[in-house]
Amino acid sequence: MTFYDSINFGEIILYMIIQIYEIQTPHEAEALIEAGVDHIGSVLTPEGSLKRTLLKETIDVARSSASKSSLIPLFSEMDSILHVLDFYKPDIVHFCEDLNKYKNNRPGLDSLIDLQENVKERFPEILIMRTIPIPQHGIADLFSPIELAKIFGNVSDFFLTDTVIMNNAGPIPDNQPVNGFVGITGLTCNWDIARKLVDSTDIPVILAGGLSPDNVFDGIIKVKPSGVDSCTQTNARDMQSNPVRFKKDMAKVKRFIEESRRAEAV
Repeated sequence: MTFYDSINFGEIILYMIIQIYEIQTPHEAEALIEAGVDHIGSVLTPEGSLKRTLLKETIDVARSSASKSSLIPLFSEMDSILHVLDFYKPDIVHFCEDLNKYKNNRPGLDSLIDLQENVKERFPEILIMRTIPIPQHGIADLFSPIELAKIFGNVSDFFLTDTVIMNNAGPIPDNQPVNGFVGITGLTCNWDIARKLVDSTDIPVILAGGLSPDNVFDGIIKVKPSGVDSCTQTNARDMQSNPVRFKKDMAKVKRFIEESRRAEAV
């Protein structure tokens, strides 16, 4: 049974969605599907050709299974987004711009809303996930997550909380791992703020940001999300213990799933 078999949008979520990024090969997608991952997440960077055969095969593997494919485009140009969605046809498109850079630029924020409206019109079968940036700690000079949920609520099917890197002076939006976007920090966000977001919206919220097999149980109990997401903390590690991009540690993934299902049963 999956989230999509057991529940309708707008109802109480009874099944914990498990989402894993960054899956770029059919082999890894097949391994995650077999392990019981619900959302197989892939990433498309803007360098080079936007049509990549191996990535399309990866997405097709997920789409042909009981799992769902999710694609993050690390660019926001309307024509390019529509072009890649027509080519890859993922189940979910995931937008993760750092929305705080638009705090004093409402036209820029409106352009992202317009982008999602266009995607919904052109590709009604594709669900939209929108990342809501949340600080590591405290209430910094950022957009309120609840405010962002209201702004994007009519054009989003999922929200995902993820961590904005902070220093003592506040947010540093130009110093995220991918400039202008949120994610792959390996750092947990403020779970108290994430819980307030969950309580404020009927849209399913997926908890992300530094989740690992060691803390996902506590994150679920604390935040009560509709799903959980892992990337950096379930990646393989190199000889210096640094996470390796685009390569999963399947033992960690399986423990992540076990801990998530254990928390779901509480």
